[in-house]
Amino acid sequence: MHKRPTFDSSQLMRRADDLISHASNRYRITVQVANRAKRRRFEDFDNNEDSAVKPVMRAIIEMSDELTQPEIIGE
Repeated sequence: MHKRPTFDSSQLMRRADDLISHASNRYRITVQVANRAKRRRFEDFDNNEDSAVKPVMRAIIEMSDELTQPEIIGE
């Protein structure tokens, strides 16, 4: 049975809190996270990849990294 690796939920919550606190509009950042997760899910499906991290978690991690490391912004 394939088991997903565990991810530190406190770190994920901190990153999500950072995203919300830096956003001017909480609704808009929530929609942006959802859209990115949706896009990543379809990309994984098209590439037949089974990611170890769920799309929403990965979107939060990527977007919080873009906040802390602006040089990696690619959009």
